[in-house]
Amino acid sequence: MRTHVQNTPNDPEFAISEDMWTRLGGPSPASFADDEAGFRAGMAEAAFLVTSTAALSKYLPCDAPHLKMIFCTSAGLDRLAPFDWLPPGVALVNNSGVHGARAGEYAAMALLMLAGKMPQMIAAQQAGRWEKHYGSVLAGRRIAVIGTGDLGAAAGRMARAFGMRSVGVRTQAVPHPDFDETVAVADLDAVLPEVEFLFLAAPLTPRTQGMIDRRRLGLLPEGAFVINYGRGALIDQDALCDMLDSGRLGGAVLDVFVPEPIPAGHRLWTTRNLVITPHVAADDPKTYAADSVKLFLVNLAAFEAGKAMPNLFDIVRGY
Repeated sequence: MRTHVQNTPNDPEFAISEDMWTRLGGPSPASFADDEAGFRAGMAEAAFLVTSTAALSKYLPCDAPHLKMIFCTSAGLDRLAPFDWLPPGVALVNNSGVHGARAGEYAAMALLMLAGKMPQMIAAQQAGRWEKHYGSVLAGRRIAVIGTGDLGAAAGRMARAFGMRSVGVRTQAVPHPDFDETVAVADLDAVLPEVEFLFLAAPLTPRTQGMIDRRRLGLLPEGAFVINYGRGALIDQDALCDMLDSGRLGGAVLDVFVPEPIPAGHRLWTTRNLVITPHVAADDPKTYAADSVKLFLVNLAAFEAGKAMPNLFDIVRGY
């Protein structure tokens, strides 16, 4: 059965090349393209599609009479919702698991920057002021991580390495090895007044959209910190900016936004004690494409053996 690999145009750092495919043991026959004509031609014969959400959303709907599985080189597939375009019987698979190592290091960086008062010192440097801001160690401080999947677990492991007291917030309060304790989302309001660091790592679904609203931000202690590398729509951006500008919150590191890219002149660019990274937290161009191919092969082997695919995406839950 044929596999088609559809790369995103003008994104060579994350492209899956024919050489890489062969070296990693990708199945044959396989076709490769980065344009619409190549996509349409490839899908006419493909049983398996490996592609980015950007490419897939651009070329939907498509005629794919032999298609059995779509493997997306992204963990969050919210940009493809609603999933009424998905042909009946076709499995939708994501690449959750590829992002953990890079995301963990980003989490460590963000925690250390906030604890070390780096946003304040960056602002002083830009203003040409010699201004001392003393940081504090992370050990013993309390962090809540919303979302305990690949990204959230990576943050939990880093928090534990720093000696922080961590709570993972998930759909149900089932224990998780990377957190000292877990609570259900339904109990989030009781947790927020006790945490100094709020870390957002949840997928974007109808249930999680806007879950950190102005009221919940107001439950955080004075001077608390916020980190978000889940999705921008998880949080009320304007409320966060208001509380940063007023000094109610101590600082934030954000990697995801609404909209993306951030337009020129947007208030985010000048919000007090905010560090912005342009949606790069969990993607390593040195490993991302190869690791995605390896994960595709794991899921393909499970599919061909009639076993459960570890990365099968649940379109009802949204992850």
